[in-house]
Amino acid sequence: METRAVELTSTLNGAVTVKVIPGHFATKHSHVSHCIDMTKIKSEMNMALATAKMFAEVFRFTPVDTIISLERMKMVGAFLASDLALNGINVNRNIAVISPEITNDLLLLRDNFLPYVKGQHVLLLTASATTGQTIMSALEGIRYYGGEAVGAATVFGGDFQAVDVPVARLFSVEDIPGYESHEPTACPLCRSGVRVDALVNSYGYSKI
Repeated sequence: METRAVELTSTLNGAVTVKVIPGHFATKHSHVSHCIDMTKIKSEMNMALATAKMFAEVFRFTPVDTIISLERMKMVGAFLASDLALNGINVNRNIAVISPEITNDLLLLRDNFLPYVKGQHVLLLTASATTGQTIMSALEGIRYYGGEAVGAATVFGGDFQAVDVPVARLFSVEDIPGYESHEPTACPLCRSGVRVDALVNSYGYSKI
């Protein structure tokens, strides 16, 4: 399967790349025609730093007290907090980076994390948001716990809107010709008898 992978480079920063693998993949919420491999962004310092800088340019003049990092994006979140605290309106602000639990698609904050969200300006950071369901649920959770959601940042995002909250995407579905996302029960590949190549989540992919 890896032999099909092609590298997609950000048009904003050539140091940021993802691998795109065509096929038939099952995620938590949908079946998709391409797997977006972000291992380097999540694992390598230089690419995580470059990714964070791109997000920082978008939110330079947005007040941020806390970054909620989902899908193993905490290194990017730490670099993003550092960059925001050096430039713009957040200079010298001690920005927190937390990774709460997601249970049954709901954001769960333990008591020790509550002070970082209640009454705070919160920026959501995630790796992928194809349908927008995870982002919308997390934003709802931030508001439920008394935080003010000020934006969302995702490396790869589908064509969705978050009401009253700006969404920054580094790569979009338009960057991948032929990209499709379907509800599992309405997947045309399944109906055509095409086997699923791999299961995909925030940790990567597992062939089946």
